[in-house]
Amino acid sequence: MTVTPEMSAKHIGSGTVPVLATPMMIALIEKTCRLSVKPSLDEGQETVGTLVHVSHIAATPVGLTVRCETTLIEVDRRRLVFQVAVYDPDGLVGEGLHERFVIDESRFEAKAESKLKKTRG
Repeated sequence: MTVTPEMSAKHIGSGTVPVLATPMMIALIEKTCRLSVKPSLDEGQETVGTLVHVSHIAATPVGLTVRCETTLIEVDRRRLVFQVAVYDPDGLVGEGLHERFVIDESRFEAKAESKLKKTRG
C-alpha cells in the first residue's frame, strides 16, 4: 500500500511527523494475515486478532509504498500464529508475531451484541 497523509503518525495523533504510523502498520499486518487464511476457512468463519508483538524499526515517509509478508508458523486448534514483516523500498520497516483466532462470525457478533445490550440496561 502507498502511505498517504491519513496513514501518518502526524494525522492520527500517534506522533508528530508525516511517516507511517505504527497503528497503520499493525492494521496492514492484521489485514494481510486475515486475508491469507480466509480461503481456507469454512463459510461463516472469520479470524480475529488477539495479539500483536511487533517492532517498528524504520520510518516510511508519506508517498512510499510498504508491503507485508506473513508466514503461518503455528496452528493450535483455532489459534493461528504468524511471523510477519513489513518492508518499504529501503528495506525492513517492522517485524514480529501476530496471533489470530478462528471464530464463528454469527456467534461472535451475537456475543458482542449481548454485551452492548447488557450495558444499556
